[in-house]
Amino acid sequence: MNEFFYIDPKLDELSQKVEKEIYPIFSALEATAEHNQLKVMSAFQKNQVSENFFYGSTGYGYGDRGRDALDAIYAQIFGTEDALVRHNFVSGTHTLAAALFGMLRPGDTLLSLTGGPYDTMEEVIGLRGQGQGSLMDFGVHYEQVELLPDGMPDLPSIERAAAKPGIKIAYIQRSRGYSLRPSFSVEIVGKMAKAVKSVNPNIIVMVDNCYGEFSERLEPTQVGADICAGSLIKNPGGGIAQTGGYIAGRKDLIQLCANRLTAPGIGKEEGCSLNQSRSMYMGLFFAPTVVCSAIKTAVFAADLFETLGFECFPKWNEPRTDLIQAVKLGSPESMTAFCGGIQKGSPVDSFVVPEAWDMPGYSDKVIMAAGTFTGGSSVELSADGPLREPFAVWMQGGLTYPSGKIGVLLAAQSLIEKGLIQL
Repeated sequence: MNEFFYIDPKLDELSQKVEKEIYPIFSALEATAEHNQLKVMSAFQKNQVSENFFYGSTGYGYGDRGRDALDAIYAQIFGTEDALVRHNFVSGTHTLAAALFGMLRPGDTLLSLTGGPYDTMEEVIGLRGQGQGSLMDFGVHYEQVELLPDGMPDLPSIERAAAKPGIKIAYIQRSRGYSLRPSFSVEIVGKMAKAVKSVNPNIIVMVDNCYGEFSERLEPTQVGADICAGSLIKNPGGGIAQTGGYIAGRKDLIQLCANRLTAPGIGKEEGCSLNQSRSMYMGLFFAPTVVCSAIKTAVFAADLFETLGFECFPKWNEPRTDLIQAVKLGSPESMTAFCGGIQKGSPVDSFVVPEAWDMPGYSDKVIMAAGTFTGGSSVELSADGPLREPFAVWMQGGLTYPSGKIGVLLAAQSLIEKGLIQL
């Protein structure tokens, strides 16, 4: 390793011990990746993917076979009636917003089952920045059920809240966001969906599935959720898709979401794919193994930084339900050093020094390390966090385990060089 990067010999020795400890976990992760790879391969073959699907369309995009087949492939993978996969979605937040605006009407109530939403969704809902076209601006009401002290869902309270009149959508954020609570397994999502449906089967259960795709063998729509959505520059894009998002679920709900993305009466029928089809297909094909590499990187980071004395969420030997690894560093200086090390371990812009800035949609300055081939891609190695308590960074991604590992080691090396930790 030191032929290419300088790593303190004591840190190098520690990393070797860590890898021996986590090796059994890697075997289980690889088995999940194999299962999901076969699932994806089966969907490609059933839908008779052909090279001509990759060339894309222009203008209105009528009769774009590659676009329509990709929708069908996602529907098969997620066990749903239909899907909407488009490069027109500019981010995960945009994808989620299109789904919510498509399904909700004035007077409806959006009920969050997992406490407060992620920062960027606060403005979509209207909890911040009212008057800019949020759901609340359009007369949609909002309620939330707080999580239990251990960060798990409060199922009795969910049932009571879902029984109230006017609830249209029960919303589940699967990942931890900028918090230290657990991410939710597909099994837990299924329990929340069951609790809602037990008191009102007509409520739409929607899951923000960002960072969770292919981390387990099932997806939320296979355990009771009506619809789920995510970003293609996270898990399902495999580090190859350049932009986009997906929504998978009931056919009638997908039509409403498509009407919001384009226009009523047009829905899924229009929307050219330009030159994005090949990267979206190839990214999906690689996604299971890329997700596996990213989770391996997270496990390595957790074990290493726990050994160095930091608190990690989840712990290295806890089950994984998404890509994200939170490391509680305790100070802005340590956050800055950590992110600087991740940046040095990136294939792109490794010479850049990250600085905190006012990112759109966030209430605090955010520092982000992301030397990625695709701007902002979270399935590639990155680390970020707002400069506020508990002064933690949320690391995700790693297109390959070896590249992810060196990024993590350089983050630790940066802390050593800044005098913030000692071996």
